[in-house]
Amino acid sequence: PCDGSGAKKGSSPVTCPTCGGIGQVRMQQGFFSVQQTCPRCHGQGKIISDPCDSCHGEGRVEEYKTLSVKVPPGVDTGDRIRLSGEGEAGVQGGPTGDLYVVINVREHAIFQRDGKHLYCEVPISFTDAALGGELEVPTLDGRVKLKIPEGTQTGKQFRLRGKGVAPVRGGGAGDLMCRVAVETPVNLSKRQRELLEEFRTSLENDESHSPKASGWFEGVKRFFGDL
Repeated sequence: PCDGSGAKKGSSPVTCPTCGGIGQVRMQQGFFSVQQTCPRCHGQGKIISDPCDSCHGEGRVEEYKTLSVKVPPGVDTGDRIRLSGEGEAGVQGGPTGDLYVVINVREHAIFQRDGKHLYCEVPISFTDAALGGELEVPTLDGRVKLKIPEGTQTGKQFRLRGKGVAPVRGGGAGDLMCRVAVETPVNLSKRQRELLEEFRTSLENDESHSPKASGWFEGVKRFFGDL
């Protein structure tokens, strides 16, 4: 109704009688004279003698609207996107401010992010770990094949270069780090148990198949032997 002026339709803001339209007043403080913002018009130089009924002289009213925000690839938690002219309106027709949208990236079910690098855990079977194999792993660009060499242990990490996140401010994409987790078979059939028992028997008294375990047991023996 007031087109942002703050004055009721048919009336206009009038010159502030306190500062004479300057927006500043001089205050005497002892021997010094200090210029300050006018306390009545707040530096505007004009006051609303007959305020608008809708905005009560503010020249603005509160409203809500939904905005579409274009999120560029590579943004991370804490990044800000500026929407020019979508902030709070200025008082009595003053310029409108900007709206800043602060990004908060939700956790992903598969990937963990550290800057431009991604990490994921890849479960593999006991047999693939022992014999080697090939499996598909997810990336941001689709599935890729990952070769598993024989004798792979839990915790082994494979790097897929360039399969991470491309930084929002430019530069090469990061890497995807795939950490292997060897899965112990469960719900075995009778035949499968028999085969594993045979396999275990074949490994007895041969430490070359489990160098880490044999080294650990030797360390335990030395520890107790030193007590």
